[in-house]
Amino acid sequence: MTNKAARSYGVITNDHLLKGLLVVLLIALSVDFSVGAEESVPLPNGFVYIDNVIPDIKLDLRYYTAHNFIGERIDGYVKPRGIVTSKAADALAKVQQELRPFGLSLKIFDAYRPQRAVDHFVRWAEDLADTRMKAEYYPNTDKENLFRDEYIAARSSHTRGSTVDLTIVSMGKVTNESSLDMGSGYDFFGPESWPSYAHITAVQRANRLLLRSLMINNGFKPYPKEWWHFTLEDEPYPDTWFNFPVQ
Repeated sequence: MTNKAARSYGVITNDHLLKGLLVVLLIALSVDFSVGAEESVPLPNGFVYIDNVIPDIKLDLRYYTAHNFIGERIDGYVKPRGIVTSKAADALAKVQQELRPFGLSLKIFDAYRPQRAVDHFVRWAEDLADTRMKAEYYPNTDKENLFRDEYIAARSSHTRGSTVDLTIVSMGKVTNESSLDMGSGYDFFGPESWPSYAHITAVQRANRLLLRSLMINNGFKPYPKEWWHFTLEDEPYPDTWFNFPVQ
């Protein structure tokens, strides 16, 4: 082979090598590495995914979506996963066990909430000009009073990992569900959401009482301004506010 031919052959070989490496790189960049990412950032000791403990529980995790009182996904919600402490999950499993024979199920709106999400709430509450979700979530409450009325706070029991926001749904077909009528929507800022609110129907009062009784009987304590909010009485981290992401 002449030197010229050798040089030509070498150029062709290098071109093929570069093209091959480029193809490999493009394939690598196109791979979805989201599967398995969860395993790379394990939950802290003592925390579990709710649906791993209760596979048939329903999740409607509003803060991962824009369907919430702020109107956008909340900081710290990387994936639509429900996370609680192991003790809280075991207590929820007992509630679910009582509901299951009647074709009913718990539905979780929120569970563990990172501190960065609470900080997002606080920043929003301080921005009095942002009232895009007022009509649905606080039509009769002035935004400037949300701190005073204890709807927004700099600390939340959710951040300790043993508080849940939830309701009860009636199960029809496998993929269908309908929430029991509780007399107000989730995260509605107003007295209509207080468990003691009297101006609701008998059915709505009965539904609230059912949820409240089941939760109390299984170790949770209610919150006087939100019918959906319950904290485990014997929570394992009563003085710790966590900030790991929901993912």
